[in-house]
Amino acid sequence: HRNTPRVFSLGDGNKVHVKVENLSPRRLNLSILDELPVQFQIRDFEHKLSLEPGGVGKITYELKPRERGEYLFGDTHIFVQTHIGLVERRITKKQAEKVAVFPSVIQMKHYELTTFNQLAGQEGIRKIRRIGHSYEFEQIKNYVKGDDYRSINWRATGRRNQLMVNQYEDERAQQVYCVIDKSRNMHMPFHGMTLMDYAINSTLALSNIILRKNDKAGLITFSDKIGSTIKADRKAGQLNKLLKALYNEKARSVEANFELLYHVGRKLVQGRSLFLVFTNFESGYALDRVLPVLRRMNRLHLLVIVFFENTEVAQFAQKEAKTVEDIYTQTIAQSFVAEKVTMAQKLNQYGIQTILTRPESLSINAINKYLELKARGLI
Repeated sequence: HRNTPRVFSLGDGNKVHVKVENLSPRRLNLSILDELPVQFQIRDFEHKLSLEPGGVGKITYELKPRERGEYLFGDTHIFVQTHIGLVERRITKKQAEKVAVFPSVIQMKHYELTTFNQLAGQEGIRKIRRIGHSYEFEQIKNYVKGDDYRSINWRATGRRNQLMVNQYEDERAQQVYCVIDKSRNMHMPFHGMTLMDYAINSTLALSNIILRKNDKAGLITFSDKIGSTIKADRKAGQLNKLLKALYNEKARSVEANFELLYHVGRKLVQGRSLFLVFTNFESGYALDRVLPVLRRMNRLHLLVIVFFENTEVAQFAQKEAKTVEDIYTQTIAQSFVAEKVTMAQKLNQYGIQTILTRPESLSINAINKYLELKARGLI
């Protein structure tokens, strides 16, 4: 019997278990072939097992899907041999089943745990000191690294014989929109996943943190036209609504229309909000074309432009050059890396917040930026 998770998480290892029972009076040697979904491109997927009479065995394997959608498992074939091995018999267990691959719920839960855990700093979540004490007093709690020393409650510290701090309530119910560019800008693959899918995983993880912080989470997707628009809210069922929308998003091989995004941000979104725009620019020229509209958008909302380092180029730029050709290509690679940094600096000069990140660090950096802006009272 095959046991799979109810849904798979995109980009994560998902464990599958196959349980086998020996009902015969003899010791059996088994070869188990499970028909995996075609998306994994794995053939001759075989596990061997020996079972005593009446014995129960289990094999466990892990699958890491690289794209969202519906995956079809086929049957399980078991080739049975006695201990002597003279005869082999095939048993087929009919158990075709469909499993949906959703944006990573595993990562979402991981970042929720680390963000609200005292060990957050060890996982890369930064504690940002709040500017000022304009918020309402909420509770006294244990001191953790990164807390503002000015909030130490010395009376409570003396009573408990350990450092205690006053915790202040954040300003709540702020609107935060994750905006995903679905155009060809986001088609580039890293470790088998597109930049768009990294953005989708990050949006789910960040939206969960936003809702847990009692802010309102919303979603806008766009390319040459507007895709999904989910109004920022914090009502029950909002996270599930976002999850379903993210699952259904499809990439488009067109140019991104930032002008259209600006008008949507102006007409559909009431009040100043935080806009985290997940996009990508591979050249300064590409950024310069849309910079005027980004500046207008930043006057309307608090804008954070999230774009990506080209990790393969960055690694090549750091390799030791051994030939003249290596030196030439490495110089080009270094110029590409420097251009990305220059683009981030240019956006900052115009007052636009930026995150320039490796794809695998996207979620942690997006969450840290949100917590930083919240601590600074900018949202």
